[in-house]
Parts: sequence; structure tokens; C-alpha cells
Amino acid sequence: MKSRAQVLHVGPFDEEGPTIERLHAFITERGELTGKHHEIYLSDIRRAAPERWKTILRQPMR
Repeated sequence: MKSRAQVLHVGPFDEEGPTIERLHAFITERGELTGKHHEIYLSDIRRAAPERWKTILRQPMR
């Protein structure tokens, strides 16, 4: 069974960097990163303001 960690990012896509860094730090304290992260978009970007966009960032780990 694969493990993964995830975090909710609120804001524009181009501001995800610090959230991804926190996610990676969390994982490296507990295991190791594997593969690429993927994103699940919860907001309709056509209707919501960028500062309110919600994205789940998931990262596989061991």
C-alpha cells in the first residue's frame, strides 16, 4: 500500500511553493519522498478570487 501526505493550499497557484516546502519537510521528518506531487483543485477558478482558490497537494512517500 502506498502512503502519501497531503496539505490544503489556499491562494493562487504561483504561491504554492512554501506550502510544498512544508509538505516536503513533514515527509522527510517521517520517511522519504517518492514520485511527483499531484494537485486536486477544489475551487472553480472562473468564479472565485485567486486568494480564495483551494488546492489539495498530495505527495507520495515511503
